[in-house]
Amino acid sequence: AFYDAGWIAAPADIFRLARDEARLAELADWEGYGETSVRNLVAGIEARRTIGLERFVYGLGVRSVGEQTALTIARGYGSLEAFLTAARAVAEGDEAAREELDAFEKIGPEVVDAIGAFFAEAHNRALVDALVAELTVQDAEKPKTDTAVAGKTVVFTGSLERMTRDEAKAQAERLGAKVASSVSKKTDLVVAGPGAGSKLKTAAELGIEVLTEEEWLKLVEG
Repeated sequence: AFYDAGWIAAPADIFRLARDEARLAELADWEGYGETSVRNLVAGIEARRTIGLERFVYGLGVRSVGEQTALTIARGYGSLEAFLTAARAVAEGDEAAREELDAFEKIGPEVVDAIGAFFAEAHNRALVDALVAELTVQDAEKPKTDTAVAGKTVVFTGSLERMTRDEAKAQAERLGAKVASSVSKKTDLVVAGPGAGSKLKTAAELGIEVLTEEEWLKLVEG
């Protein structure tokens, strides 16, 4: 509806809307809206104004840059300024910048080319600059190195009851662990919940330590 009304044409416009008193006043008179709905809308937008660097990179929608790749890039550069400087250099064909990005773990030529192509377009650079003006992008959180699971490769399988799979994965990565999707000889720990299937069987065959969700939480929180 906001797009049809001409209020939103680019992502940054969503955040500008939250501070446009004239349009918010007009919105309160729209059918189905009111002062409470407008307050809730503004609160929802403002709650998203601060974002982690990895979510910002992923949210740009660059081809070949998924969540894990965005996390790797964010941790590799550390800050928004460093990422944007490098991305623009890649777009300009700077070989040193391309080599630096390509050297990150699990980053290959396809991702380097995709980032270069994205930032080579004036429209995309303008979109990013407009977003940056509206957002607070937090530096990437550095993985810890002094935890019980730092440096270990962990696989989650089955249902988790006290957290979602994404929350468990994020927790493990913050603590310095690497999260894998399949069990192999390189796996150090398997966290198995109800309904665990072939991954649990493979872990048993390879002699890999298996923890319940409670045991995992005790390990990382203790």
